[in-house]
Amino acid sequence: MTAASYPLPRPDAYTQPYWDGAAAGELRYQRCAACGHVQLIPRSLCEQCHGSRLDWQVSQRTGTVLTFTTVYRAPLPAFKSMVPYVIAIVDMDEGFRVMANALPQGREGLEIGARVRIGFQDVHGMALPVVEAVQEAGA
Repeated sequence: MTAASYPLPRPDAYTQPYWDGAAAGELRYQRCAACGHVQLIPRSLCEQCHGSRLDWQVSQRTGTVLTFTTVYRAPLPAFKSMVPYVIAIVDMDEGFRVMANALPQGREGLEIGARVRIGFQDVHGMALPVVEAVQEAGA
C-alpha cells in the first residue's frame, strides 16, 4: 500500500498539538481550565461550558475496552492487505475515548472490559494510535 492510497489524517491548527504528541509517543487530550471537562477531539471551545481556555494534557495511555470488532472486508483497497484486523474503542482513564486498531499482539486476550495500553505505530511517516497490548490483571 502506498502513502498516496492510505487515508491519513490531515493535521490542522486545532489538531496539530495532538499529532505532535503522537509523533513524540504521547497521547494528548484537551481539558477545559474553566470547568475541567475532558475532550479528545481538539476544538477552540470547550464542548461543555464553551470556555476558551483549553489546556493540552498527556494521557497515561491506559484504559478499558468498551467494544471491538474484527474487520474481514476492507472498506477501501488500501486496507485489503490488513484484513482481518481489529478495531477497538477504549475508555481512557482520563475520561475520553479512543478508537484504534489493535496490533497483532494487542489482540491476544482482547475482550470487553479488558485493560489495555495505547501505543503508536508509524504509518507512512505518521504516528497513529494503536492498542498495543492487553494488560495483565493487577498490572
